[in-house]
Amino acid sequence: MSKAKVGQRIKKFREKQGLSLEEFSNRTGLGIDFLEAVEEKEKYPSLGPLLKIARALGVRLGTFLDDQVSKDPLIVKLGGRQEEFSMHSDKEKTASMKYFSLAKGKSDRHMEPFFIEIQPEDGEPKMTSHEGEEFIIVVSGKLKVVYGKEESVLEAGDSVYFNSVVPHYVAAEGSERCDIYAVLYFPE
Repeated sequence: MSKAKVGQRIKKFREKQGLSLEEFSNRTGLGIDFLEAVEEKEKYPSLGPLLKIARALGVRLGTFLDDQVSKDPLIVKLGGRQEEFSMHSDKEKTASMKYFSLAKGKSDRHMEPFFIEIQPEDGEPKMTSHEGEEFIIVVSGKLKVVYGKEESVLEAGDSVYFNSVVPHYVAAEGSERCDIYAVLYFPE
């Protein structure tokens, strides 16, 4: 699946339910311009809004990544990883985070595991919060983790596990790219 399909799938689900962009905006609490950018331009600032979109459509986040094929055990070889979508900060043209799904094809999953490449970026961090939990392991580089009022810097081999309802933010610390594995759990 090409990464351009995430926004297209969201649009198909919305249209299948007969929702106008205005109704969709009311359901999600997200602006019409923002929703159009997600559907048409594949612009995602963070996972929080994607989760709101999934909830408003009555589906789980993974539905936008899957071809609805359930496979056990699901094995993803390093060379077979595919970028599913990217997150962009408001002013940056290049992706600040590239997400590689490690569960695409397992449609009965309860967790969303990703390999994520995080580019250094300037500007104020945007805190996000959503139901569920996150577990992150740093592979390379340094990861800045802001959780509520706490701030930590993790290095390769370090991990963090937290309740994602508390406002949080992760970013590459310094001028080097940071690679992480992240497993997100969203309760149904």
